[in-house]
Amino acid sequence: MTKRTPIFAKDGAKPAGQYSHAIVANGFVFVSGQGPHDPKTGQLPPDFAGEVRQAIRNMETILEAAGTDLAHVVRVTGYLADLGNFKAYNDVYKEFFAAEPPSRTTIGCQLNGIQVEIDCIAMLPDGK
Repeated sequence: MTKRTPIFAKDGAKPAGQYSHAIVANGFVFVSGQGPHDPKTGQLPPDFAGEVRQAIRNMETILEAAGTDLAHVVRVTGYLADLGNFKAYNDVYKEFFAAEPPSRTTIGCQLNGIQVEIDCIAMLPDGK
C-alpha cells in the first residue's frame, strides 16, 4: 500500500473546513485550494492582484512545509469569482511562473467573499 501523508503547514492559513493543507502521496504534493487571507492577520488584500499574490504565497508556504516549492509545481487550477479578471490573474501568475509554467486550468465559480482560490499539484524533489 502506498503511504499517504497529510501536511499541515505551521505558518499556513487555518483551513476553513475539514481538510489537510496538502497530502503527499507517490512523490507528489496535492495542495488544497488556497484563498487570499493573510495567515497571520486573517485580512484580505485590498485588490484583486493582491488576492492572487497572497493565494499563491499561501500555496507556496504549504509546498515548503511538504518539502518542495513552486519550481516543482506541475499543475495549477485557479478559481475566479469573475472571469473578467482573467488578464489580471494571468499577469500576476506570470510573476511566480515566468519560465516553463505548469499546466493550468482557470475556472469561473462562485466564491464565498473572496475573488480567487488556487490549488496545485507539485513533485517532491529527487530524494525526498
